[in-house]
Amino acid sequence: MARVAVSGSTEFDVDASPEQVMDAVAAVEDLPQRSPSHKSAEVETRHEDGRPNRVRARVSAAGFSDEEVTDYSWDGLRSVTWTLAESSVQSEQVGTYTLTPTDTGTHIRLDLEIGVKVPMPGFVLRRVLKGALDTGSRGFKEYVESR
Repeated sequence: MARVAVSGSTEFDVDASPEQVMDAVAAVEDLPQRSPSHKSAEVETRHEDGRPNRVRARVSAAGFSDEEVTDYSWDGLRSVTWTLAESSVQSEQVGTYTLTPTDTGTHIRLDLEIGVKVPMPGFVLRRVLKGALDTGSRGFKEYVESR
């Protein structure tokens, strides 16, 4: 079975300022509260401004458990990107939240690409991607608006 990678995006609005959205992204220790696939998450290193730089998380999806390490890069209040640094199951993961202020809060675009090292049918990986996009949008919106 060939290595499989999938990508997708979704857009949504939240009733929160870009500052509040970025603060919610930075609260990576809360990932298990807003993402059913995250079993734990901890910040290993931080940028000079205190925002997460390297994050280690235990995740479970499609019958696989994994410990992943991701590196976060922040572009002010415009965007945040996380890139996979280490994983035993995933070959790649790149996610970006891009923020645009609106009159009532913030418009967010989530772009996500994931790939796996293990044999996995494409339709299963697409289901994992759909779940991640849903959690990263609806689950994240609920989390941001409840803070």
